[in-house]
Amino acid sequence: MPLAIVAESAPLETDADGVVRVGKTRITLDTLIAVFKQGATAEEIGYRYPSLQLADVYATIAFYLKHQQEVEMYLQQRQLEAQEVRRINEARCDPQGLRDRLLARKAEQEAC
Repeated sequence: MPLAIVAESAPLETDADGVVRVGKTRITLDTLIAVFKQGATAEEIGYRYPSLQLADVYATIAFYLKHQQEVEMYLQQRQLEAQEVRRINEARCDPQGLRDRLLARKAEQEAC
């Protein structure tokens, strides 16, 4: 019996916010590729993220290796967006000011 070879698409889906997720999980392409770049094997990634199927991890890594330039551009864009969101949040609520207020409140409670 001959082996039927069927091409399968990568298990990647883009959500309403434009974030690429792996399969039906909440794991982002950003996360999986970052862990892969840190040297984790597909099995280690599957172990760290049990909601992922091992075959989907391998397929996502294969997609990344075949489309590395496009994926890297996507990852850079996501990083720029994250920096902008961080900047907006810090402008809304100064983290140093928050830290100072929390430390003052703690000192006040300890004095009582």
